[in-house]
Amino acid sequence: MIRVVRLGTPRARAEGPRLGTVRRPPRGVRKQDYAKRDYYDLWLPLLSPSQKLVSAALSQPWTDARWRKFAAAYRREMKAPAAQQLLALLAQMSHHANFSVGCYCENEARCHRRVLKDLLREHGAKIGDG
Repeated sequence: MIRVVRLGTPRARAEGPRLGTVRRPPRGVRKQDYAKRDYYDLWLPLLSPSQKLVSAALSQPWTDARWRKFAAAYRREMKAPAAQQLLALLAQMSHHANFSVGCYCENEARCHRRVLKDLLREHGAKIGDG
């Protein structure tokens, strides 16, 4: 089962490994401390929005229209063959192992992990509570 989480928050019981679907590692944290500090065990930037998309998203406050535009652009990026293969793999694995995917954003409603959760579901993933 996959949990979709905010990186850096305490892990849930039996959560399993955390996969960081972020463009950049956490600032000011030593690489060997990423897992210890509940960021991630494995970095998967392939499932994060591109730097161009992140920069555009952070350039202005969110509105519903800007969010829809961001979500659509992120979905287009996730149509790349490598991203599709990884989404399918994670979806398949979710039926046999517990793990989580996440991002740093405080507000999941305006974070790519909300769209990622939908994409994983669309690929048949077993999704649990965050």
